[in-house]
Amino acid sequence: MKVGVLSGGGDAPGINAVIRAVVRKGIRNYGYEMIGIKDGWRGLVEAAYTPLNLEAISGLLPRGGSILGTSRTNPFKCEGGPQQVLNNVRENSIAAVVVIGGDDTLGVAHKMGEIGLPCVGVPKTIDNDLGLTDYTFGFHTAVHIACEAIDRLHTTAEAHHRVIILEVMGRYTGWIALEAGIAGGADIILIPEEPFEIDEVCKFIEQRLESGKTFSLVVVAEGSKPKGAKKIVYGTGVDEFGHPRLGGVGYYLGKEIERCTGIDTRVVVLGHLQRGGSPTAYDRVLATRYGIAAIDLVYNGQFGQMVALRGNKIVSVPLKDVIGKRKTVDLELYEIAKIFSG
Repeated sequence: MKVGVLSGGGDAPGINAVIRAVVRKGIRNYGYEMIGIKDGWRGLVEAAYTPLNLEAISGLLPRGGSILGTSRTNPFKCEGGPQQVLNNVRENSIAAVVVIGGDDTLGVAHKMGEIGLPCVGVPKTIDNDLGLTDYTFGFHTAVHIACEAIDRLHTTAEAHHRVIILEVMGRYTGWIALEAGIAGGADIILIPEEPFEIDEVCKFIEQRLESGKTFSLVVVAEGSKPKGAKKIVYGTGVDEFGHPRLGGVGYYLGKEIERCTGIDTRVVVLGHLQRGGSPTAYDRVLATRYGIAAIDLVYNGQFGQMVALRGNKIVSVPLKDVIGKRKTVDLELYEIAKIFSG
């Protein structure tokens, strides 16, 4: 039996660890022939493959990115795309596909499953906003990187008596901003779930100044916005799943804070540094557990399912129940953050 593996959407530390686990158990325990599908769903539209044997997965555990490549291709936006995928799967005798991705990539997996392609899903999103799983791999690494950035910026902000704003990833939810902000001791944490009042932000900074604190650290998720305003976007256009390219809220905040308070303000956009490099030990273990559970689902014929973390247990949940169910931040955790920030 031949089993394909693909990774779609943005990269996240730990993808290669998932691939390694899927391939290793698939070959050694089940005797499967494993094949890599290049560049996400595009690889199944264009029939672009690479063999995955034990030699190909050697040394993958600490490696960032994806050896298979990735893309935001949506077959349902390509003329004849879904049928082309089915034709290519049949022609190459691929019996099932392990799909590593977030809501968009797994949404395609669910739709393709409904028209005849057996799929199982592995949850992957830096933002940790996928429903029905406590954590997605890569999120822990992103928080660690953001926290380290806050620690470094703290010393510079204090030395120069500045406001420093750190913009982190988080299109619709503020998980990275919230957890990194708490861990790093940020003075203000802004998230998409709670639109902010710029006057309140400036007032808090001024209060810190009056109390003898000559600097402030602000952590803001890229999808945050002022009350009553639209999200701030980097440019025009959207991807094949309809998402705009967000970015720039940090610079908006910087200009407004300088205008309102007169305090020298600097902006750091962490951007793709959160995605790159080696995964943390936690993410390596979680990704490995997900990969093992995913190939087990294939072996047991449990298609249309996604592996998930519940407490400390790996379980499976129906893909149809995951799609479109965005997981917003824990408001109890946000209330804890407010005790230490504005």
